[in-house]
Amino acid sequence: MIAAEEVALVLLAAGRSSRFGTANKLEAEFLGKPVGFHVTTALEDIRFATRIVVTDGCQLDFASRGYHVIHNADVGQGMSHSLHLGVREAIAASPRAILIALADMPRVTASHIYRLFDAFEGPDTIVASSNGQYPTPPGLFGSARFDALLTLKGDEGGRKLVAGGRHVVTAPAELIDIDTPEDLERLRALVHAPERVVTRGGAHRSD
Repeated sequence: MIAAEEVALVLLAAGRSSRFGTANKLEAEFLGKPVGFHVTTALEDIRFATRIVVTDGCQLDFASRGYHVIHNADVGQGMSHSLHLGVREAIAASPRAILIALADMPRVTASHIYRLFDAFEGPDTIVASSNGQYPTPPGLFGSARFDALLTLKGDEGGRKLVAGGRHVVTAPAELIDIDTPEDLERLRALVHAPERVVTRGGAHRSD
């Protein structure tokens, strides 16, 4: 187990969003607010040692929500580059662990994050979330794993790192991430979001 005050939060909010089209997926509306602000709201009462967000310049004001904003000027290098930027900044706070979360996962809950904290067993800890089939973010990494995080390249390296860790299973709906407009529309339908307009002939988005 680890206390929240000993954990640095690194929120990854940068990327090309090429599969979402020309719009920034984090700025798309979901349940009355931007997709990217759902996770910040869910985790706002957790007393992290520090909160860091890595972004590519989207219009969401993460600073107003208590985050130290790191700009990724080269999103073409992939998610691993954002990860490196965030982890390096987090290490400066001397945390016992770093929590890696994604801003395009709007259904993550604080209770699940506390379950990750409960699974912490020391510096070598790797705890990943799981939908019951495979591991996903958010993930918790003990201090002995920081160097490994800084050497990751691409998504495959991250999957290999978490494969040998502990997995905390939660409902698949909590771990939905938004990559395409269709993903967002399915999630709107799942929770009966007001942005989804239902008609006799089917449904369409209001934006």
